[in-house]
Amino acid sequence: MDLRDRIARRRSAHNGGRLVVDREYLSPAVHATEPVGRGSVLEQCLDALEPVFDGDLPPPTAVVGPPGSGTSAIVTTLFAALNQTFGDSGRAIGTSTRTGRAGPTTWFVYVDGRRVQTPFAFYRAALATISDDAVPTSGVGTDELRERVIDRLERPDRRAIVAIDHHDEPETLTYDRVLDLLEPVGDAVRTVAVGAREPDDWHDATITVPAYRQHELVDILADRASTGLAAGALAHDSIRRVAEWADGSAHDALAALYVAAIRASDDGADQIRAADLEAAIADVPKTGIHIDRTLALSQSRQQVLLDLLSVSDGSKPIREVARAIDAESEVTASTATRFLYELADIGVLERVGLESTGSGRRPSTVEPRFSPIAFRSLIAE
Repeated sequence: MDLRDRIARRRSAHNGGRLVVDREYLSPAVHATEPVGRGSVLEQCLDALEPVFDGDLPPPTAVVGPPGSGTSAIVTTLFAALNQTFGDSGRAIGTSTRTGRAGPTTWFVYVDGRRVQTPFAFYRAALATISDDAVPTSGVGTDELRERVIDRLERPDRRAIVAIDHHDEPETLTYDRVLDLLEPVGDAVRTVAVGAREPDDWHDATITVPAYRQHELVDILADRASTGLAAGALAHDSIRRVAEWADGSAHDALAALYVAAIRASDDGADQIRAADLEAAIADVPKTGIHIDRTLALSQSRQQVLLDLLSVSDGSKPIREVARAIDAESEVTASTATRFLYELADIGVLERVGLESTGSGRRPSTVEPRFSPIAFRSLIAE
C-alpha cells in the first residue's frame, strides 16, 4: 500500500476514534499487492515464464498449493506486475530479446474461475486484458466474443499467457475445457493452471507453493493490522496466537483477524480483546472453504445462506430449515431446499446427520463451511 494512503487512513482513524481504519485491507478476500514470504516462489514462476523475455512462449505450468498458501495472490501479483511494468498502458508486454531486437507483444491474462463459469464469461475475461476496446456484457453472443479473441491473437507478433485460477473447484471451467476454448488460438497461447492440485493427467512443469510458516503468518497479520487497525489495537501476543492456530493458512488467519476486529468494533471497543479473538477462532471453520467462494455465488444463493444463518441452530432437518426460510423471506420452501442441497453438493455447506426419530431415513441438517460473521459483514459492504 502506498505510504500516503497509510498516512491518510491513520489520520482519519485519529479524527474519528475508530478501531477499524481500513476494513477492506483487513478482508480475507483481498490479496496483498506483494505476498509476504513468497519471494522464492515468485522467482520460480519467473523462471517458468523466462522464454517470454526472449520472444518465445513458455511451456504450460501448474502452480499448486494447499488452501490458504497464497497461490492466487502470487499469480495475480506476478501478472499485474508484468503487465504494468512492460505493457502498453498496463495491458500488454512488449518483449525484447537479450540482443535488443523488438519481439512480440505478450499479454498476461488472469481468469478467476470462481467468477468465470461459462465460455461467454471466459472470452469476456480474456478480452478485458488483451483488448483496449470496451467489452460488452450483453447484446452479443459467445461466438462473436470468440472471434474477437481470435482477431486479437491471430497475428504472429501477439501472444497471451492465460492463468486459470480455481480450475479444480466445483462449478468452474475445468482446465481441459479452457484448452478447448483456446484451441482456435492455441499456437499463440500458453496456460498456467492455478489451484490446490494439478489438472488431471498433468505431465508438464509444476511449481509447488508450501503452507505458510508461523513466522510468515505473523508478518502477514502484523502488516494487515498495521494498516487496517488503529495503533495499539492488537497485541503481538494475539497475533502469535492466531498465527499458531491457523496452522499455515493465511486465509484462516486473516479471517480470524477480520472477525475479531468486526466483533470488537461493533462492541465499541478500542482494541481487540482476548474474548474477541477466541470468538473469532470459533467462528472460522478449520476445514472450511475460502470466504471468497461465498462472495462469488449468485445473489439468490447468497440470500439463502443469509436466511440459513438466521433461522438454523444446527438441530433442524433440511426441510424444516427450508420451511423456516420460507416463513422469513421471499424464497419458497422448495427453492430453499434445492439451494441448500446444491450448496452442500459443492462444499459450501456440510450435511450433518441428526438423530433419527423413527424407522425411516436418518435426517440431516446443513452447517456453514465458512465464517458466518465474515460472510454477513462482507456481503453487507
